[in-house]
Amino acid sequence: MIFASVGSMLPFDRLVRAVDEWAADNRDIPVFLQIGNGSYRPVHAECARMLAHHDYAARLKECRLFIAHAGIGSIVQALEIGRQTLMLPRLARLGEHTTDHQLHTVARFRETPGLRVAEDTAGLKEQIGALLVDPLPGAASLPPHAPAEMLARVRGFLQAAR
Repeated sequence: MIFASVGSMLPFDRLVRAVDEWAADNRDIPVFLQIGNGSYRPVHAECARMLAHHDYAARLKECRLFIAHAGIGSIVQALEIGRQTLMLPRLARLGEHTTDHQLHTVARFRETPGLRVAEDTAGLKEQIGALLVDPLPGAASLPPHAPAEMLARVRGFLQAAR
C-alpha cells in the first residue's frame, strides 16, 4: 500500500491530484491519501480528510512507500520507523504555503538515507513507480529518544541559566 499525507495544517491539492493520477494508472496498487481540507477529492484512491493518530501511525507502518509534503513532522515520523519516503515540497509561489521553508527542509534532508525529493508532480509520479520496484536502501531510523550526550548538554544549559 502507498500512504500519502498532506499533513494537518494546510491543503496541498497539487500532491493529492498527482498521487490520485498515479493511482488511476496503477489500479493494482492500493493507495490511501490523508488530504486535509483541500478542494481536490481523489477519485482513484481511498482518502480521508484527517486520521486519528493511531490510524495514521498504522498506515505509515504498513505502507511500502510514504509520500508527503516536506513537513518536519512527516519526515521525523517516517524516519522513526525507517519508512522510505518521497517528498514534494510546498511552494509559496503556488500559494501552498506562506514561505518556501520546505525547500530549505528538503535541502537539509536531501542526502538522508530513505528519503527522496521530487522536484515537481511529473517527477513525483515517475519516482512512485521506481521506488516500488527498487526501494531506497537503508531508510534511516531515528531513535525515539535523544542521545544521552545531548540530554546532558541541554541539562547543563538549563542549570547554567538559573
